[in-house]
Amino acid sequence: MNHRNGAPTESAPSELPLEGILVLDFSQFLAGPVAALRLADLGARVIKVERPGTGDIGRTLAFAGREFDGDTVSFHAMNRNKESITADLKVADDLAYVKELVERADVIIQNFRPGVMERIGLDFESVRAINPGIVYASATGYGEEGPWKDRPGQDLLAQAMSGIPWLNGSKTDGPVPVGLSIADHLMSCHIAQGVTALLVRKFRTGKGGLVQTSLLEAMLDLQFELLSTKLNDDSITVQRHGEHSAHAFLAAPYGTYPTTDGYIAMAMNPLPKLGDLLGMPELSEMHDPQLAWDRQEYVEELLAARFATGTTQQWLDVLDAGDVWCAPVLTLDELLASGGFEAIRMTQPVTRGGNELFTTRSPIRVDGQILTSSKAAPTLGQDNDRVRAEFPARKASA
Repeated sequence: MNHRNGAPTESAPSELPLEGILVLDFSQFLAGPVAALRLADLGARVIKVERPGTGDIGRTLAFAGREFDGDTVSFHAMNRNKESITADLKVADDLAYVKELVERADVIIQNFRPGVMERIGLDFESVRAINPGIVYASATGYGEEGPWKDRPGQDLLAQAMSGIPWLNGSKTDGPVPVGLSIADHLMSCHIAQGVTALLVRKFRTGKGGLVQTSLLEAMLDLQFELLSTKLNDDSITVQRHGEHSAHAFLAAPYGTYPTTDGYIAMAMNPLPKLGDLLGMPELSEMHDPQLAWDRQEYVEELLAARFATGTTQQWLDVLDAGDVWCAPVLTLDELLASGGFEAIRMTQPVTRGGNELFTTRSPIRVDGQILTSSKAAPTLGQDNDRVRAEFPARKASA
C-alpha cells in the first residue's frame, strides 16, 4: 500500500473561510508558524517576515536530520502555503516598510521573548496605533510576566516545567517527556482559535484585539482534569503504576499489553466482562469496581500473562465481538501501511525546485471537503519583489 498517494481526489471548497485575510507571520519554529499554517489552510494569505541571510531558525533545525531543497523537512511541513519576504527590523528603511505592511494586515503573529517587539516598535500598542483593527497574537514560553518570563520557551523545557513527564511511563521510570512537540502544537491551536475568534469580533464590531498564550498555559490546559481534581482535593498525588498501565489516574485494565506478535491497548472496560470473554475466572468474579483500583497491578499482570498467549489479531477478534474498547498498538510503518491511514487521506504532495515532497494536510474539513494546497514552503525572501510591487512603499524613512 502506497502512503504517498498524493492529494485527495475530492475538490477543495470553492471559497475558504479566511480568504481575503492578510497575516504577517514574524514567528519562528514552531508554534507560531504552525498557527499561521492553520490560518493559511483556511484561506488566509500568510507572509513570513524573516531575517535576511538566516531566516526562520526552523530552516536549519532538522527533524531526524532530514532536508529537502535546502531547508529542513520539518520547515516545509509547517511553512507550506506561505510567502516569504526578508526585512532587517534593526534597519530603518526595512522597519518602515514592514510598518506599512502592518497598516494593510489583518493579523500579526509573533513569538519573540517578552520585550523584543517593544524595543523595535512592533508590540501590540504600537501596532494598534498604526492599524486600530489589527488582530495581534503574541506567544511566549511562560507568559509575559512572572519569574519565568525570560526563560527559553522550548517544547521539552515547557513540558518539564509543567510536570507532564511525571505522568508518563511506569513507577520505576524517571520523568518521561512526550516524544513530539506537544506544547508547541497545542499552543498553535490556541493561537489560531484566538485569532479566529477576534476576526469574528472584528467583522461584527470593527474592533481588533490581542491574543496571548504560552507553552506553559498550553501544557496546563492539557492537564485540566488533573489540576481541577488537585485544586479541590489536595490529597491527590501523581502515583504511576506498573509497566502495563497507561494512566496514573485510571484503573485497570487501562494500558498496553504484549502479545505474541506485538501489543494491544485496552481502554476502560468492566473486569467481569473481560474475564468472561478471555476465559479468566479471576476477573469474572471481580464485581466490585473498587477492585480495579485496589488490585490494579495484580489485574494488569493477569491480563499480560493472558495476552501473551495469542496474537494481537486473535485477541482483537475476541474482544471486538464483545464490543470491548481495544486497539492494536501500531508501529509507524504499520500505520502507514494500514487501510485506516489510506482511507483518511492525510498526505499531500508539495512541489519546490521541480521536486516533490510529501507532507500532511490540514486535519479538518470544510463543507465536507478536505483542505489541501500544493504550494510548498517558500525559499528565503522568494516573494520580496512581488510583495513590494503589490504593496509599494509610500513613505520615506525618517
